[in-house]
Amino acid sequence: MKFLKVVVFNLIVILFVFSCSSENNTIEETETGLNPSEYYEALNISYGDDVNQTFDLYLPANRTVDTEILVLVHGGGWSSGDKSEMNAFVTLIRQEFPNKAIANINYRLADTNISPYPMQINDITSVINYLKTNNSKYTISNTLGFIGVSAGAHLSLLWSYAFDSANNVKMVCSVVGPTNFTDPAYLEDANPIVQPLIDLFGISTETAFLEEISPYHQVKTTAPPTILFYGGKDPLIPTTQGIAMRDKLLSLDVTNEFTLYPEEGHGWDGIELLDTWTKLKAFIQVHLN
Repeated sequence: MKFLKVVVFNLIVILFVFSCSSENNTIEETETGLNPSEYYEALNISYGDDVNQTFDLYLPANRTVDTEILVLVHGGGWSSGDKSEMNAFVTLIRQEFPNKAIANINYRLADTNISPYPMQINDITSVINYLKTNNSKYTISNTLGFIGVSAGAHLSLLWSYAFDSANNVKMVCSVVGPTNFTDPAYLEDANPIVQPLIDLFGISTETAFLEEISPYHQVKTTAPPTILFYGGKDPLIPTTQGIAMRDKLLSLDVTNEFTLYPEEGHGWDGIELLDTWTKLKAFIQVHLN
């Protein structure tokens, strides 16, 4: 699955062309620890032995033990992509939410010999455990929000619904993320791009496994508030993936918002992109405070 081709840079220009806010200085860690009154940035923090097991951490100035963390998860069909593709979101969040911490993560990539699941879910767990272990050092809370794109949206939903045993996730955003591997519209898609990606999971006809990796089947009444964005002409993700997820959330009485852009594909720009950010920003303001 190709990384969502959103022209986020254009949105940044529109929103911030006249802005000169946000301190950009990186404060280095010293033996005496970190000063929570100062902005801190650390790139490529290692949380495992693999070259892709790294994440970038951005900590706001004047943070406290109540400072929430937004976790960003890139797309790339589970087999490619990089956290740098989410850097525009980092810029937006730092501008609009200067009191939030950000963890922009990489994870191990799948290939024909290594399945994405549970490897990539385990990597997200490792990052979250790292942050929890070091929350005093960084002066942050354990409260989380997720923003995922494409395959990263699938991982964000699945982790938030099935692996957040401590109920730390307070909101999750899916931008064109797969949600249901039992959906015939997805399983039986003859798209030559889609099928090899689905095959990465080693998917068989075993319903139990298909449900185990599907946010649609893992969501419960205790799920965090969820915001969903999909394109009506997406060649990779059938619209049923978003619509069915919305309906399941409604049936469980889980707070949610759903937007379908009928004429858009696996990504969008212009007025639709502005609409996405406006809705996501409002959602974060309500649910991650």
